[in-house]
Amino acid sequence: MLKTELLFCMLLLMAPPAFGKQLNSPEPSQIPDLVSSLRINAPLNFCGEPLPLEQQEIRERLENELLLTLGNLPKVILWIKQSGRYLPYIEKMLEQHQMPADLKYIAIIESDLKSHAGSPKGAVGVWQFIKPTGEKYGLKIDPELDQRRNFFASTQAAILYLKELYVLFGSWTLAAAAYNMGEDGLQAQILTQKNTNYYELYLPLETQRYVFRILAAKLVMSDPERYGFRLKKEDFYPPINFDRIKLESCCKIPIQIIAEAANTSFKVIRDLNPEIRGHTLSRGNYDILIPQGAARDFQTRYQKLVDQWLAKSQESTYVVQKGDTLSSIAGRFNVPLQALAIWNHLSLSNSIHPGQRLIIYPQNTAPAEKIQK
Repeated sequence: MLKTELLFCMLLLMAPPAFGKQLNSPEPSQIPDLVSSLRINAPLNFCGEPLPLEQQEIRERLENELLLTLGNLPKVILWIKQSGRYLPYIEKMLEQHQMPADLKYIAIIESDLKSHAGSPKGAVGVWQFIKPTGEKYGLKIDPELDQRRNFFASTQAAILYLKELYVLFGSWTLAAAAYNMGEDGLQAQILTQKNTNYYELYLPLETQRYVFRILAAKLVMSDPERYGFRLKKEDFYPPINFDRIKLESCCKIPIQIIAEAANTSFKVIRDLNPEIRGHTLSRGNYDILIPQGAARDFQTRYQKLVDQWLAKSQESTYVVQKGDTLSSIAGRFNVPLQALAIWNHLSLSNSIHPGQRLIIYPQNTAPAEKIQK
């Protein structure tokens, strides 16, 4: 055993430089100096409201959140890389409403700027709206659309909500706290504790950390190089370019038709419109984003494709017979069960009944006599 261990040590010492480099720690210059990062001597504020850094407890709470933020280097790098894609729009909207630019950091700490972010409490989207609050501020949330995932619509809703919270509490710091815990809960704590100073209120621990997390994001995003993040211009993600179109849907229309009319793929349409939850849009009017340049002649292509699809659907209708199940019908027509469910806006747990009409696009081997007009 001793000889084996000695041989292994000798092999390590004889390893080529490339292998040795993999074992080495990163160069000190690659790691932010965390201790010096915590030395914040200049005045600091949130939305123009000063942070009482002269108080030891306040300084410790800020240092805690700053260290936790800097401890997740990949996350912060992605914040910085995405900043040019999303933050200019938020800043523009805040400026139009004469609101402080610092509020943009709420979106960063809430979701890392991810449209599909979700929480155990049911909050969704970049601004993490729960359903009742989202609907209150104009977001459509149903089985087909969830505008909490729409960056533009949810940003507008968040601005309206924050503006209302500021009117209610007279402080952006308290407005941010209420955004996290709800205005009713914050009002109750203010009344009970007879104190309107956020930094002196005993609140749920998540809310006690909330403004400090925002300030940590502000410190890092305002001066990334100070904290060791040296990105070049080409490292930043570019803005998303798109055309916005008005779409009128006469009935349940597959998203794939929109994609074909826009000369793109289903995935591109879903990525540009993360609020869409399924494969179809019901009858109604919609604002849809499509790739830049695709708006030209889109409506003509779209209407032609819809007409073709409606005609094909009429020729591909199957009337459910007694004893049929989704699985048996899928097997009979040689189509995937999930595709059959998607075509007919069903879940796999749905039951079917005789006389029900299903749309089926059979494979070439399917028995044509089973398709009834």
